[in-house]
Amino acid sequence: MLSRDEYLAAWSTWHGGADPAQSRLVHGWLSGAYALARRLHRVPPVAVTAAGFLVAAAAVPPAAAGGAWLGLAGVLVGLSAVLDGLDGALAIATGRASRRGFVLDSAADRLSEAAFAAALWVAGAPGWLAAAYGALCWLPDYLRARAGQAGVTETGELSVWERPTRVAMTGFTLGGAGVVAGLGWSGAVVTCGTAVGCLLGVVGVAQLGTALRRSLAP
Repeated sequence: MLSRDEYLAAWSTWHGGADPAQSRLVHGWLSGAYALARRLHRVPPVAVTAAGFLVAAAAVPPAAAGGAWLGLAGVLVGLSAVLDGLDGALAIATGRASRRGFVLDSAADRLSEAAFAAALWVAGAPGWLAAAYGALCWLPDYLRARAGQAGVTETGELSVWERPTRVAMTGFTLGGAGVVAGLGWSGAVVTCGTAVGCLLGVVGVAQLGTALRRSLAP
């Protein structure tokens, strides 16, 4: 099994040369996933990928139920994040990473983020705001994929709206709404959290767009 530093270097290679040290949140996320992968190294990564998506989707029903159930929705989002980090760590650190697994993991991430947007919507966020949130979750990775097809081999600096931020924003919004549900504030918390996420998404896309614009210059 790779050492932690070797794992981080390999992760960077699989993600267009992005340096995880540029973001404390991303670096911490990856380090935690690696520590867990060392203990579960025999588990197939594809099984963890599937479980991560199923847990993310399972957050929608309790979000729709509202009240204290919103807390459970937030916990499920957090658990899906743990599984999402674990599958990549298992694949890379144990030498089982493949292009097919990389694509499958990316597809599962996008479906999970659609579930996050759905959970925020049924929890009380306006439909248009939840849709914008979901679109801004998808857009950075879509831009990176298209830039890669155009020949860009580096993704540039990590933005404020990477996968860990998106998951944390969703989980804390739903969990926080569950905490204040007894006061009747859950709808306001969900709406505010979704709006803040959209703002971070716009900033993150602008950061990424600036970096890709330089890379795509003739």
